[in-house]
This record gives sequence, structure tokens and C-alpha cells, in this order.
Amino acid sequence: MRILVVEDDEELARTIADGLRYEGMSTDLAHDGGKALEMASAAEYDVLVLDRDLPVIDGDAVCRTLTAMGHPARILMLTAAGTLNDIVHGLGQGADDYLAKPFSYLELVARLRALGRRGPAGAPTVLERRGVRVDTVRRMAERDGRLLRLTPKELDVLEVLLEADGGALRPAELLKLVWDADIDPRSTIAKVTVHQLRRKLGDPPLIETVPGFGYRL
Repeated sequence: MRILVVEDDEELARTIADGLRYEGMSTDLAHDGGKALEMASAAEYDVLVLDRDLPVIDGDAVCRTLTAMGHPARILMLTAAGTLNDIVHGLGQGADDYLAKPFSYLELVARLRALGRRGPAGAPTVLERRGVRVDTVRRMAERDGRLLRLTPKELDVLEVLLEADGGALRPAELLKLVWDADIDPRSTIAKVTVHQLRRKLGDPPLIETVPGFGYRL
């Protein structure tokens, strides 16, 4: 699951991001509403953690803009005010959920996982190809009925390859889709993860290396 945390308090934003990364969620940061819209338009996020009180463009306007665009990301809105009227107003801007500050970190993680399980509107919850089946809600994968014991990143890579529907993806694209935006583009972690995933999928091999390009299922 890929998260964009939009919070102008940089220390709080870093704390949230570090915790979510520890939970296995790829997490990027934006500190104002203008940057949030720019990043959300350029990358595929599953959930935005969006503070209402933002510089440049406020959180309500960011939420309304993304909703009007039909952006597929779910939106969890954060606010210092947690009255019923505030919650109703926030949800009226197009947010999917609402969390008042100060909040429990465990509650934040639980809310994000619940939103991630819902996925974007219209997205399939089960991906299948060549005997490989991934349940994106239950976060389980199998091949020919055999349960695959995958790490969160291995499962994410497998999902992305399945979604490509036979198309080839460059390692840089895998880094962008599965890992954080801050990761070194020269990193070999995508290559290593694909190697481990190949081994766990077993024979006959399913992930093909396209010379000079990347990988496809």
C-alpha cells in the first residue's frame, strides 16, 4: 500500500511516515496543499493522509479537487477539531474517513489498512493470471492452489506485475510503484525482490526478464 502524508508540521509528518514505513507501507511526504496535488497527480497512491489546515492550498480544497478529478486514492482527513460538525463537513468535501488530533498511532494504522482494503472505486479485489491468484483484500497469494508465503514487498511486486496484464515493467517503475519516492533510483532492491519472488513462485518460471528493459509475468 502506498501512502501520501500531507502535513505541514514536518516533525509530525516524519514521525507518521517512519511509523508507516515500519508497518510496510510505502510513504511519501508533502507539506503543503499545492505539493500534495502535484504529487497525487504524478504518482499512484492508495490513501492520502490529509491535514485540513495546510499552507498554499488548504486540505478541504485539496480534497474537493481530487474528488472532482475522480482521483482513485482514498482520503483520510486529519484535523485539530473533532466535533460532529467538523466530521460532517470533512466527509462532505469527499473524504473517506476522518481522524481528530491528537490520535492514537494504532488507530491511524487500523484506519489506513481498512481504507486500503477498500481499494479504489471499481478496482478488482482478486487478480489472476497463469495460475497465480492474489486476493488484494485478504493480502494472500497462491499458485495453482498452493499458498505462497510472501513478504509485503514481494506481494506488492506480484500485484503490480499482475495488474500490468502481461506488459513489461522497468525496475524504475517497480521502485516508483512499490517503494517510496525517496528511494535511490539506482537501488537494486527491485531486482533482488523479483529474484526472491521468482524462487517462491517455483517452476515452471513465470516472471520473464525482458533484456534491456525489465520484467513481465
